[in-house]
Amino acid sequence: QVQLVESGGGLVQAGGSLRLSCALSGIILSPYTMGWYRQAPGKQRELVAHISNDGSTNYADFVKGRFTISRDNTKKTVYLQMNSLKPEDTAVYYCNYLSSTWGKEYWGQGTQVTVSS
Repeated sequence: QVQLVESGGGLVQAGGSLRLSCALSGIILSPYTMGWYRQAPGKQRELVAHISNDGSTNYADFVKGRFTISRDNTKKTVYLQMNSLKPEDTAVYYCNYLSSTWGKEYWGQGTQVTVSS
């Protein structure tokens, strides 16, 4: 079992920045990919970015150039630096752990990000 705890969400004005963190605990099996997803009211959950075990990253087009995902394996933490935030970035952001090798996937409880215009 893996536990994921997100933090760093909040209210920010358009153009501002936030940094989300997701701390892992429990039985963490490598290799694993970490991802950030978001879900706005009335919409489906969507991928924001993910980072593989080797550090390679992938971003949704709507955040490219504005958001940066990173991970610190020593601290068992993944980050999402969000810059130039827009009102349409308002959503609950979820952290995801995926180990395809071991067939394990876990989600965090989510953290609210609200961007005011």
